[in-house]
Amino acid sequence: MQLITTHLNADFDGLASMVAARKLYPGAVLVFPGSQERNVREFISQSLLYQYDFLKAKQVNLQSVDTLIVVDTRSSVRLGALAKCLDNPNLKIHLYDHHPHNSGDLRGDVELIKNYGSTTTLLTTILKKKKIQVTPEEATLFALGIYEDTGSLTHLTTTPADLKAAAWLVEKGAMLDQVAQFLTHELTSVQINLLHQLMKTAKQYTIQDIPVVVITLSLPEYMDEFALIVRRFMTMENIDVLFAVISMGGRVYLIARSRIADVNVGNIARDLGGGGHPTAASATMKDSTLIQAQEKLIQTLHKHIHPQPIASEMMSQPAITIPPEATISEAKTILTRYNITALPVCSMTGTPAGISSPIQGIITRQIIEKATHHHLAHLPVSDYMTTEIKSLPLDATLADIQELIIEHHQRLIPIVKKGVIIGIITRTDLLNRLVNDPAHLPKDLLHESEHPSLERKRNVNAQIIECLDREMIQLIQTIGEVADTMDYSSFAVGGFVRDLLLKKRNLDLDIVIEGDGILYAKQLARNLNGRCTTHERFKTAMVLLPNGFKIDIATARLEYYEYPAAMPTVELSSIKLDLYRRDFTINAMAIHLNPHYFGTLIDFFNCQNDLKQRTIKVLHNLSFVEDPSRIFRAIRFEKRMEFTISPHTKRLINNAVKMDLFGKIHDPRFLAELKIIFSEENPLPAIERLAEFGLFKFLWPDLRPYLKVDRRFMHILTQAQRAISWFRLLYLEDNCQNWMVYLLAIMGRSRMTELKAFCQRFDESLKTTDYLLQQKESADRAAHQFRRSKELKNSRIVALLEDIDIEGLLYLMAISRKNHIKKAVSLYVTTLRQIECSLTGLDLVNLGYRPGPQFKTILTSLRNSRLDGFATDRDEELELLKETFPPEKLAPH
Repeated sequence: MQLITTHLNADFDGLASMVAARKLYPGAVLVFPGSQERNVREFISQSLLYQYDFLKAKQVNLQSVDTLIVVDTRSSVRLGALAKCLDNPNLKIHLYDHHPHNSGDLRGDVELIKNYGSTTTLLTTILKKKKIQVTPEEATLFALGIYEDTGSLTHLTTTPADLKAAAWLVEKGAMLDQVAQFLTHELTSVQINLLHQLMKTAKQYTIQDIPVVVITLSLPEYMDEFALIVRRFMTMENIDVLFAVISMGGRVYLIARSRIADVNVGNIARDLGGGGHPTAASATMKDSTLIQAQEKLIQTLHKHIHPQPIASEMMSQPAITIPPEATISEAKTILTRYNITALPVCSMTGTPAGISSPIQGIITRQIIEKATHHHLAHLPVSDYMTTEIKSLPLDATLADIQELIIEHHQRLIPIVKKGVIIGIITRTDLLNRLVNDPAHLPKDLLHESEHPSLERKRNVNAQIIECLDREMIQLIQTIGEVADTMDYSSFAVGGFVRDLLLKKRNLDLDIVIEGDGILYAKQLARNLNGRCTTHERFKTAMVLLPNGFKIDIATARLEYYEYPAAMPTVELSSIKLDLYRRDFTINAMAIHLNPHYFGTLIDFFNCQNDLKQRTIKVLHNLSFVEDPSRIFRAIRFEKRMEFTISPHTKRLINNAVKMDLFGKIHDPRFLAELKIIFSEENPLPAIERLAEFGLFKFLWPDLRPYLKVDRRFMHILTQAQRAISWFRLLYLEDNCQNWMVYLLAIMGRSRMTELKAFCQRFDESLKTTDYLLQQKESADRAAHQFRRSKELKNSRIVALLEDIDIEGLLYLMAISRKNHIKKAVSLYVTTLRQIECSLTGLDLVNLGYRPGPQFKTILTSLRNSRLDGFATDRDEELELLKETFPPEKLAPH
């Protein structure tokens, strides 16, 4: 069987080329490997539906294919399911294409590759040469293929052959009005809205004096013809070079367009896993978040557009260094921690006399390994460091860098500004520059090159004035002013910024300081007459104001993890790295508070778009590996804020669950997050989401009935929610910890040992553990007694319930199926527990009763009489007292 096909998401050039190839292979079948662009589908349904029998891959016996004719692509990846044909024995491959050669391209028995503007031009030229007749309908389709790929014969890739082919097709009856109909589209309201979004996210970079516009956007689902919107935007704004990084349906796509010869977008797209022409190209950026894809694109642009290489662009920062007095063993730990091979040795106390640079030497992994082998790990690195080292300034050229690394064999170059080391250039950095190696992550983002052009800033003073009261505005202004006096930069971060942009009230004020956060917090406390508590390990502090308001202050920091699921270890960093370490993009924005920049929103990672799309996304792919508790936060944010976890983030959660990262049982962060979820007004959707991700087996492995969300499980939790809501509406003074009610409800069918094991698994305090066990035991005992008798006196109800606190009582209501039990608990909470007898112990003494244990018995009996209606006032209590407990002896005077 002969089979003709093209690439996935077929355009008009692919469709026209398939039909043209059919005229060269009359017996071949036409098979699409996958979907087609929307306008192509419309054209097929209107014009070709009954003329050609287009098949899908699943409708063909692929093993019977002996000749595969591929048009408009040579990439096996773009053949979809049809790539299985390539394994057929003795398969003949015929290729017709106009794209530049790519490594990994198919090789054919017949190859006709021409540098034309479209593949349709190539096949039309063959048809013309062979004098094969073409109908007006076919000529129109072929013209569509040529006009689309050449931009109506205006792209730089247009060749004389394209013009000649188009002219011949017009001679053959091509209807250009139909060509215009399908190539010229009025934008829909949805597309116009997206166009406006592109305008807002567009950012212009100047690379080697060439303006380059990059736009980013995140959409929940895949959208056909997004390239049309990009093209329209490019025309409207008169842009010469445009790159669109679009996340659609969980995948990140690149659409690239160029009108100038200096920027070959085909080469750039190929470096990013795609391909195309110098003027139009695309790529699917796999295994990347939108942020990572954007970073990769920027680095690739700098490589291909060949900016003037200077040290400030090549260096990695912050510079990871070690003091000369540190031991060989400590140096080995740092090298392993950051996955590097050499360390600059620098004095931490300033520049030593007589040395113009703080750099004293370099210690390498090779030397450290040898020293360790010889049992010298306890000695200082200064004993074995290389001292012949030179540094360079920020404006050093590529030639300067090459001279030191290549000619002088220097392993790394410290970059120094005003006598202080601010970055590092390694041999790998230089090698990547020289051989044009594709950029990986932005230097592990612990050594990230700072590209100021990546900043996304706008002023949000209008939102501050609209959403915050005067006292709060004055407070954050004071925070910025104090930072200014200390030459620090101050930022509001996290949920405060997120909710401000959502126009929601959030009084959890988190401040990040570029400087010494603890020193700053002490000064702020003095200015505001507050009190300051500090946490040296995490370099954080809390300032408590006289009115009870709390301000959390942190030093801008980066975190590294000793092993997966470990608690983070903190080091100083810049605001960008501080934001990058955060859990989700919606929480990774900051507002500058210093007077000169007050109200400036800092958004390095296009977080505003995710906030607008109401999407929960992580910032990097190892986020859940480093801290699995973020999974609970993702679920909590999704359900509380009615957002959606992005498909890519969902995959990362599933991967983390498969890695069994929750097997680290002694981690209180998991229970802490669970408490917050259980304290939500409606935690049920989040609990169901926990089950969807398969987290129940990690949270309570002993609960065999509850390893899945079944009807009974949800019934008990629903009853717990109703009980809590009922109690909340009573507006009583009792404080209820809702999370305990839900936890007890989940553990309702479990033994005491299983509840205790759960608490121990997550290092819950002994006091809370004992309290939960006591509440469960008492409530379960009461439930058993209630089930044995439907009608109980009020005094019996009180006797069963008086040792149970409100959490246990609401748990009892949740697990009770019988209405008489719920009514009894309700009666106790609202009425019975407030009933006491009128007589007191002092009254008994005055009446001649000797003090002793019998007082409790007497008073309880009198209260029971009140509860059961045998006594309604003090006089009736006195009568009952005389009848039931006659005084044995008058107390002595």
